[in-house]
Amino acid sequence: AVRRFLHIHQPAVGVVMETEIWPHLLHGAQRAGVPMVLANARLSARSAAKGQRLSVLMHAALARFGLVLAQTEADAVRLREAGAHDVQVMGNLKFDITPKPELLARGRAWRDMLARPVVLGAVTREGEEAALLAAWAKAHFDPAEPRPLLLLVPRHPQRFSEIAALATQAGFSVQRRSAWTDTPPAEAAIADVWLGDSLGEMALYYAVADVALLGGSFAPLGGQNLIEAAACGCPLLMGPHTFNFVQAAEDALAAGAAERVLDLPAAVARALSLAAGGARSSRDGMALQALAFSQAHRGAAVRMAAAVGAVRAVRAAGPQASGA
Repeated sequence: AVRRFLHIHQPAVGVVMETEIWPHLLHGAQRAGVPMVLANARLSARSAAKGQRLSVLMHAALARFGLVLAQTEADAVRLREAGAHDVQVMGNLKFDITPKPELLARGRAWRDMLARPVVLGAVTREGEEAALLAAWAKAHFDPAEPRPLLLLVPRHPQRFSEIAALATQAGFSVQRRSAWTDTPPAEAAIADVWLGDSLGEMALYYAVADVALLGGSFAPLGGQNLIEAAACGCPLLMGPHTFNFVQAAEDALAAGAAERVLDLPAAVARALSLAAGGARSSRDGMALQALAFSQAHRGAAVRMAAAVGAVRAVRAAGPQASGA
């Protein structure tokens, strides 16, 4: 399949993303004379350690990239140690993703309509939802304020029904996002839990939330992408496990865009504190810091596009330009 694709389409340059290091593809591209670029490249310390067991395969694959565009200097060091040759630090492409304004506007309208605090479990992973629901069931809610809403958005769509059943079994009234179109019905407005069972609407969920808990960071899974939350101006609480996004997590903490908590019970307690009416100034401050953090790290897309364009230009100029 690789050989046929390269023969038929004859690409000028190949670009693969982040950790998609496929040895057969790289071998085929090298034989066909197609220069390959690894863009937005990352390699965590944990993945690098695992890669030691397949070092012969990893080194050979990484060595076939003509150019590697790393997210951070730490990623660049590990990629060089793993076999990559020409490695340049370009930043993280995810900072250049712009949330859709219409989704942000809809989310804010829903939050105004609800008139109650909203805590989001964002891109949660297996095991985290049950623990979060248990912590939510034991949480102390201020009787003088409207009862908070828990919004759950699992990472994997195939688990939507499973999570709905978990919440129902825990004794909560549940409403699924897929059950309505533009405006939540009256029964959704008073439900205990919303299940975000739609695709492509994370910006809406971040906009409706007062604070979000980062999925994948409360189990040893490395954490999910926290950059989208920042771009939406949503205050974020992270668990102890963010090894997939070490630099972004540390930068978000330093900027005041996020806080780290020990576990899900601590996260629920802190989220409810931040979402309370009396914490409006603290919450708004974190939201502003999140937006500033997101804006300060933009620009990787332009830098990477220029680098890929330079590789393409060298190939178009022929062997003389490349020094071959």
